[in-house]
Amino acid sequence: MSKLFSPVRIGTIDLAHRVVLAPLTRMRADIPGNVPNTLMATYYGQRASPGGLMITEATFISPTGNGGYASPGIFTDAQVAGWREVVDAVHAKGATILLQLWHVGRQSHVDLQPNGHAPIAPSAIGAEVRALLASGPAIGSMPRAIELSEIPGLVDEYRRAAQRAKEAGFDGVEVHGANGYLIDQFLQDNSNRRTDVYGGSIENRARFLLNVLDAVISVWGSGRVGVRIGPSNKFGGMGDSTPDVTFPYVARALARRGLAYLHIIEPRVTGNVSDDGKPPVAAGLLRPLFGGPVIAAGGFDAAGAEAILAKGEADLVAFGRHFLANPDLPERLRRNLPLNPYDRATFYYGGERGYADYPAYETGRQDELTASGSSALSIHGGSLL
Repeated sequence: MSKLFSPVRIGTIDLAHRVVLAPLTRMRADIPGNVPNTLMATYYGQRASPGGLMITEATFISPTGNGGYASPGIFTDAQVAGWREVVDAVHAKGATILLQLWHVGRQSHVDLQPNGHAPIAPSAIGAEVRALLASGPAIGSMPRAIELSEIPGLVDEYRRAAQRAKEAGFDGVEVHGANGYLIDQFLQDNSNRRTDVYGGSIENRARFLLNVLDAVISVWGSGRVGVRIGPSNKFGGMGDSTPDVTFPYVARALARRGLAYLHIIEPRVTGNVSDDGKPPVAAGLLRPLFGGPVIAAGGFDAAGAEAILAKGEADLVAFGRHFLANPDLPERLRRNLPLNPYDRATFYYGGERGYADYPAYETGRQDELTASGSSALSIHGGSLL
């Protein structure tokens, strides 16, 4: 029997299979307001499957957390209402959906910030990354170091966002602690040069993440909260002098909180590009330290997913690019069906094209049969597109 399609429990959530929709930034929210819309509800609804787990795209928790044009937020009534439409579409298909809570920190631009102010970060060190503006990618702005007195308020923004997620009907939340965003900036020492209780030792650098988690758990309970980390992440100029110390410490600290899961991005992934030829290593190293369910992410296909589950190094596997292009990915994997190819040019910005127009297998098959007037299915290059 396929382990990928066996039931699993994470925290207080029961799932029918272990194929997870990874959080994928798509930039299709309504502007102004960064409000989720009907097109997004269609997109998520297409990818929902009975008993499946979905994690939303990164959703910024407050105006200072804005990471890109047309990315969704979760701090206004309109945003909550928009997300409720998405949640309803997913629940109608029998799936579970968690909201990913996000603050980009220094990976922003003054054009995205309230009143054109500088982005905030643990330290005034620029990110080696482009911000996604209405006019296209632009060099990010130099951040200012957040004051110690401001941090409790920032932690409370996560708590309020978690409460908003509950109002929108989500089944839980995932705290984004990876990809060089704010929490990751606190964790890794090349972006955190603070000399107060949030800098220096790993105990201090992990303090912000743990404060945030405690605030979010106060809303949801630990059984409906997960966290995503990216060991050895280099995206956005990130780096840590001792990742072999930093991330094991984090895994042990998270274990004490009884989280629903730990979501780990394999080091073979840089930004949105993965080297699928490298073996996954991070989940296997950190799972014994965390002790709870682990979601592995980064360049997996069906065989790789089955392998890491069989080895006991992960409990679920998140799929990004393939899920993006195949709304019925769990069914395709279960039946070993060919996959639609993804179009990287339509990952960000835009409308329905490259977003909600990828066909499910049976739909694509029927379209092809109709076009050919044949009862036989012709597949070229392993794709139906």
